[in-house]
Amino acid sequence: MPVAFRKATTEWQGTAAEGAGTTTFVSSGAGGPFPVSLTKRTDQEDKTQTNPEELLAAAHSTCFAMALSNVLSQNDTPPSKLDVAVRVTLDKVGEGFGITKSELTVTGDVPGLDQAEFERLAGEAEKGCPVSNVIRGNAEITLKATLS
Repeated sequence: MPVAFRKATTEWQGTAAEGAGTTTFVSSGAGGPFPVSLTKRTDQEDKTQTNPEELLAAAHSTCFAMALSNVLSQNDTPPSKLDVAVRVTLDKVGEGFGITKSELTVTGDVPGLDQAEFERLAGEAEKGCPVSNVIRGNAEITLKATLS
């Protein structure tokens, strides 16, 4: 039996090249509608719209933060703070495009833990993160873990 269901919606109008849409987080009501368009998807300077890669980065960073907090707590070294950033790469693949990489970076304030153990536990958390497990095999995942 599933543990949870979550729902987001996107309303799109027009062609891919000329159209636009909005994405809304339905289950939580936490956000949206967020504007989206294909023409702005690769515009690094546009700060007015989101895109699938940013949404995936948000999902990956949130999931990994939760997984690492859990692993650290089970190790009896709960974190005081974790700062997780994820950079997702969209690249040309063959005749189309693909998400080729998800780069996890975490800085942690974890009393009683040394750098080597933090790296080991971060790796364990990455392997258990459900979003990592969806990405794994489809895109490269890298992890940089540093104690503050």
